[in-house]
Amino acid sequence: MSLSAAWRTRTLGELVSFKTGKLDSNAAVPDGDYPFFTCSQDTLRTNTFSFDTECVLLAGNNANGIFPLKYFQGKFDAYQRTYIVRPRSEDELSTKFLYYALRPKLSEFRSFSTGAATKFLTLTILNATEIQIPSLPVQHRIAGILSTYDELIENSQRRIKVLEAMARGLYREWFVHFRFPGHENHPRVASALGEIPQGWSIKKLGDLIEFKKGKKPAFVFELEEVGLQRHLLIDALRGGSSQEFVAPDKLISTTPEDTIMVMDGSGSSDIFIGYEGVIGSTLGRYRTQVDVGIGPFWLFLFFSSHHAEIKSKNVGSAIPHANKDFINGMEVVIGPEDVMEAFETAVEPMFGLIRSLADSSTKCNTG
Repeated sequence: MSLSAAWRTRTLGELVSFKTGKLDSNAAVPDGDYPFFTCSQDTLRTNTFSFDTECVLLAGNNANGIFPLKYFQGKFDAYQRTYIVRPRSEDELSTKFLYYALRPKLSEFRSFSTGAATKFLTLTILNATEIQIPSLPVQHRIAGILSTYDELIENSQRRIKVLEAMARGLYREWFVHFRFPGHENHPRVASALGEIPQGWSIKKLGDLIEFKKGKKPAFVFELEEVGLQRHLLIDALRGGSSQEFVAPDKLISTTPEDTIMVMDGSGSSDIFIGYEGVIGSTLGRYRTQVDVGIGPFWLFLFFSSHHAEIKSKNVGSAIPHANKDFINGMEVVIGPEDVMEAFETAVEPMFGLIRSLADSSTKCNTG
């Protein structure tokens, strides 16, 4: 039997059942007992559970048509517009294979979703979606291989967080506690932000940085070709499976030294570094201006160290937005040129490793 004959094309309506949760989004509880799946990229917590099963979770709406897709087994609860997707027959379809079969469909869902301000995935769209399935033993083998890649990606993401925490610790030592090399020779002097080392200065962040908002590309491609760059979406930055490529003309490209910030949605103000590609419309690119005395790693660590403060100033109720005016108006303490250069040199190896780990995640996702 040929490989093509061994795979069958079926619609989701034939293969799976769809249920939705019953809770409002305000049912989330910090440190709750059970996972709470909503239309957010983040998995929240709550103290109740309505489901105890193995399933795929798929967001039913999203402002930008980026629908989070997750696999889970156990007790959980769900938002009223989150789909709980289960095979009709586990003898025909593996739940874990279903999860991996749906991941490439996310760009298709974005194209087919309805609505203006908010994009919706209707049952009509989902039931008509086609996937290809092999025999059950082959499904289990494929899911096992892809799960191994996911574990490698998760491990890379954990290591990235550890490296970022180490770099933040060094940032606080130098620029919060002012315990930089040679600090004993710099007496403190009064300033508008309290005592700072002599010879240091206070500046507006907006005078030191440049910002570009991402754009929605006219066309996306599922395969990498010459002249295309990776389309950086939130899922991809978080180690997910978004694998799209775009022509960079008239779009906003990033380098691994740029800070990428989520500008719109529930993850507003979340930041990333180490990625090269073209940013989507929900993201923004921050980079340092030339000859202003700060480096790219200092900028990322400033944002990282002040993340809670920046997030607290988000604007918009239905769809939160990062507050660019607040960010530009933040006052920062800048050291002399030799101190700033020494700091960049000290943390550069950490960010080199972060970039390598981000690259390894990308390679795992592309197979």
